[in-house]
Amino acid sequence: MSIFLGIVEAKARRTRLIALALAICGLIAGCASTQVSTASFTVISPGSIDGALDIDSICDGAAKSPALAWSNEPSGTGSYAIVMDHVPPEGGHHWYWVEWGIPATTHAVAAGATDTGVFGGNNVNPNVGYAPPCSKGPGLKTYTITVYALSTSPDLPQTSTASVNRETLLSAISGITLAKASIDLTYSR
Repeated sequence: MSIFLGIVEAKARRTRLIALALAICGLIAGCASTQVSTASFTVISPGSIDGALDIDSICDGAAKSPALAWSNEPSGTGSYAIVMDHVPPEGGHHWYWVEWGIPATTHAVAAGATDTGVFGGNNVNPNVGYAPPCSKGPGLKTYTITVYALSTSPDLPQTSTASVNRETLLSAISGITLAKASIDLTYSR
């Protein structure tokens, strides 16, 4: 009987230690960031075939932003933001699409849509809004589109402006991001 009680006490002690460790991890993670990773928040690009950017979304085509659809956003989502970027072989980031102020009721943007939110600049040209990639240099390039679910709208201008770039947007949403969903699309010339 004493062996049985010893086993029960050891299991109870182990259970309490596991619970304490999980609680500490939860506190640390909760203090580290307001961003919560959610595996169920997903984004797709309906126009892509086999993971490639649609021809209409590149400079050799119609130069329209890709169509996107997302689902399973976290509870409490108040708005969305979108960033499309690429890490070239020499490093850094090139960005082609920066958008914020997308209403929480929106779950898709059509290809080339300009009425869903507020647009920032890109680093391809001095224009505001989407800039199509031209995939300079040999080889397949990967472009990442990320949709951010935000708890509220970021403290950014309510009209489109080239003064908001990728870094400005990411900084403005860092404390209000509930989750993000990304898709990688490829293109080669």
